[in-house]
Amino acid sequence: MDGDPLYSIGELARRTGLTVKTIRFYSDRGIVTPVDRTPAGYRLYGTDAVARLDLVRTLRELGLDLSTIRKVVDRELSLPEVAAAHAEALAVQIGVLRLRHAVLAAVGARGSTPEETELMHRLAQLSEDERRRLVDEFLGAVFGGLDAAVPAFVGVKRSMTPELPDNPDAEQVQAWVELAELSLDPEFRASVRQLAEEQAAEQVRRDATTGPRRDIAAVVRDQVGPALAAGIAPASSQADPFVAAFTADYAHLFDHPDDDIELRRRLTARLERVNDPRRERYLQLLAVVNGWPAPESLAPALDWSVQALRVRTDTATAGQT
Repeated sequence: MDGDPLYSIGELARRTGLTVKTIRFYSDRGIVTPVDRTPAGYRLYGTDAVARLDLVRTLRELGLDLSTIRKVVDRELSLPEVAAAHAEALAVQIGVLRLRHAVLAAVGARGSTPEETELMHRLAQLSEDERRRLVDEFLGAVFGGLDAAVPAFVGVKRSMTPELPDNPDAEQVQAWVELAELSLDPEFRASVRQLAEEQAAEQVRRDATTGPRRDIAAVVRDQVGPALAAGIAPASSQADPFVAAFTADYAHLFDHPDDDIELRRRLTARLERVNDPRRERYLQLLAVVNGWPAPESLAPALDWSVQALRVRTDTATAGQT
């Protein structure tokens, strides 16, 4: 409009904080255009150039390319639509960066070999369907064929299923990678399968003889908790009532005397398998991936119980010789 002030490139630079070189660059590409020229041929810009350049600078800082910016400032494209599309693209980039960060953090913390690093990278990049197939394969190897005998295993499988959220944080991604590695470990699969088979056999016996009862690990946890809290040593005579309590539950299941040496050896081996650190690690990682509270560790109670059983089994064996 006639009478509106006109600005030189130098004045625009002072008002916008951009350099003269940057403004000239934008002007040459038609993003901001002069409305007049001085007698010497220098470009002059209208008052709307200040707001236009402020918008251009904001959009550039947000990562938009110049072609898109020109269409926005010329109103060929809707700014909300462009912003939404760009936000979606950034979300994908953030996800990729989060995966890379998780893998690199794991490599740095664990001192991984190049082969392990490659595996972790592949696991981190699995699609949702690929993750689901990996988990289903693991749970199928562990519980396959046992569901019919123990219907409760359907719920157990569900409780052991990792569900990585759509926008996981770095800790969840790193936990997923380690959990997936565990799931692929043949020795770990075999160990968990053996535990499932033993639990299934015990549950069938309970259903047929005593009715539904808790798993032996839960029994031990509850029976031994007070002994741990009281600081009772597993080898002391004060531990006898606690050992007798959880041993009696197992002995009743198999219709054996509480003090049967072979039964105690069998129970010791059973508790040692339950106390596999890899099993507890799986449950810890599962809680991180799924955003659940950290699970209670059974290790203290199981360690105490195994020590207590070994002492008494060794003493009984020595007394027979």
